[in-house]
Amino acid sequence: MRILRLATLAIPLLLASCSVMQQTAAVPSQAQSKDAFANYIARYGNLAVDQMKKYGIPASITLAQGLLESDAGRSTLAVKCNNHFGIKCHSDWTGRKMYHDDDARQECFRCYSDADDSYRDHSLFLVNGSRYQSLFKLSVTDYKGWAKGLKAAGYATSPTYADKLIEIIERYGLDRYDKSGGVRLKPGQIPHQPMLVNGQRCVRLREGETLKDIAREYGMQLSLLRRFNEAERKFVPPAGTLIYLERKKSRADREHRTYVVKKGDSLWSISQQFGVKMKPLANRNHLSQDNPLSVGMTLLLR
Repeated sequence: MRILRLATLAIPLLLASCSVMQQTAAVPSQAQSKDAFANYIARYGNLAVDQMKKYGIPASITLAQGLLESDAGRSTLAVKCNNHFGIKCHSDWTGRKMYHDDDARQECFRCYSDADDSYRDHSLFLVNGSRYQSLFKLSVTDYKGWAKGLKAAGYATSPTYADKLIEIIERYGLDRYDKSGGVRLKPGQIPHQPMLVNGQRCVRLREGETLKDIAREYGMQLSLLRRFNEAERKFVPPAGTLIYLERKKSRADREHRTYVVKKGDSLWSISQQFGVKMKPLANRNHLSQDNPLSVGMTLLLR
């Protein structure tokens, strides 16, 4: 079978019934395609939320599939035909077409006037497919259930397909679009790209942002975000600080066993840098009013 190459890791994304195009794609590395993936999410996030409200498909699932299938909008089908999910023509298609080698030579694929039609076709594909009906009994916030259900229903042949979707969703925090009807970003606003520090999801605070901005974007209670980050009510973290979306751990990862205190450091800034709670960090190093943090001190992080 001839396969359209999008990246180095093959992931058959679409049905064996040849209803849609099979392509290869890979979850990007932290450095790879950062702007392209973030821009795609910012551009199509609200469209995915609209589809979720109309058809009950988690926006995170739609976005993750779109990212993989279209290589963040850069595939030939996406660029030339606004086809983000590789939907094939079938006998009832009367619109513009594009021919490309896939399961067979020169197969017919649909071309759309805009991405909205492609997203709508994707939704209808799942809604009208009998094999996917059990998925609609799941909550729209259960993206893991949806990802595993799509794989179990035969959406893709790759044994790691569900894991790839989940990894994309969790790396980019796409599940925030599923909560409370989804996050609606302002036109042109780029969402934060979550990263993992000490195994915990976090984002980097931008210039002019506050914890309230982060809480709003991720559909979290501000008080919970403050608690995760051990931040007092009136404290304003400086730009560039890592803000954790999950509770920090009691010790750092194995790669960071010690840290030498530098000028300008505080117990809080060090705890944010390594994703470690302040109290265990202080206790491990016997810090107190009588033994305060000082420049040059070597701290045990685990």
